[in-house]
Amino acid sequence: MLAAVRRRLAREAAEPSPSRVAAALRAEGGVLGSAEVLDTVRTLRADLTGAGPLEPLLEDPATTDILVNGAGPVWVDDGTGLRRKPEITFTDEAQVRDLAQRLAAQAGRRLDAASPWVDAQLDNGVRLHAVLHPVARDGTCLSLRLPHRRGLSLDELRSRGGLGRFGAQLLHGLVATRTTLLVSGGTGTGKTTLLNALLGLVSPTERLVLIEDSTELRPDHPHVVRLEARPPNVEGSGSVTVEHLVRQGLRMRPDRLVVGEARGAEVVSLLAALNTGHEGGVSTLHANAATDVPARIEALGCAAGLSREAVHSQLAAARAVVAHLSRTTTGRRRLTELCVLTRDDGDLVRAVPAVRFHDDGESRPGPGQTQLAHRLGRWWPQAPEPGEAEQ
Repeated sequence: MLAAVRRRLAREAAEPSPSRVAAALRAEGGVLGSAEVLDTVRTLRADLTGAGPLEPLLEDPATTDILVNGAGPVWVDDGTGLRRKPEITFTDEAQVRDLAQRLAAQAGRRLDAASPWVDAQLDNGVRLHAVLHPVARDGTCLSLRLPHRRGLSLDELRSRGGLGRFGAQLLHGLVATRTTLLVSGGTGTGKTTLLNALLGLVSPTERLVLIEDSTELRPDHPHVVRLEARPPNVEGSGSVTVEHLVRQGLRMRPDRLVVGEARGAEVVSLLAALNTGHEGGVSTLHANAATDVPARIEALGCAAGLSREAVHSQLAAARAVVAHLSRTTTGRRRLTELCVLTRDDGDLVRAVPAVRFHDDGESRPGPGQTQLAHRLGRWWPQAPEPGEAEQ
């Protein structure tokens, strides 16, 4: 019956309003009550213009990621780790493929046999990634990354166990002293969430220029300018890269230049910006550990045409601090380390741990703590006593 109503509405090119759905049901010989009609309307709208069976997950404010593996299992992450959702099912591979293609079309992107994958952002801010069968051997794979309904404050991150009192005070001091900050971590460790919270600590008299591949940052701040990259059109032209936007952002009188994620040639412009008087710049980047950050930036800079010496020279001059995030086996995201970037005897930059934050709630000093304390000056907080768990 549902398929017949769908076909009738498609032939009539009609919006699936309650009255039209009821008329289509009567025409197909169906007798339903008002509650059933409303359920059918919701199902049809999700099927025709929404996310189909995934719509209830998108409406859940706790959902951060939705993963579909062909017509098989659907997995969801609500901040506590991935869980299978056996009640959410697809009838077959064709239904998953149709959904992926429809979502890609909503984002103005192509997804077919000639272009079997897509990475795009939907109008509601959801980040879409899809790979079609047979490139995805077990069926079309669909990944949806949901934006936060609102940004979390540093205090809220503390209450959720993401960091303790001492760590929060150190981060507040880094923002107040306009220290260049690099937020590192693996996928899904909360880099954007932490960055969003830190931007909310910036003085309201300062102008933030945010540059992102796709809009995710929503800081609680009165003066924000957002620039978003644009992929090429179907003819392969018209692209606007993050590298282009960094150059434009420098001409917009930023008090804080923020790059949502440095993962390509834009790292050259970012390093240049951090060495031309733009203090307090912030960016995130993927890294397995804080000590891997210099190597990661070196790889990006050399791939973009800089020499190894030039990359390390500019990185050292930026005097950045690395805040590294990790994800526990239980799915909890937390701050694990603060490192200072210093040159070694070979003139290469390395990350020196200043403070480490452990699962037991304690923070322990590292060899770089004195240097970090010197940078923060009066903003250096009272460290907890040894053995004292942070609250």
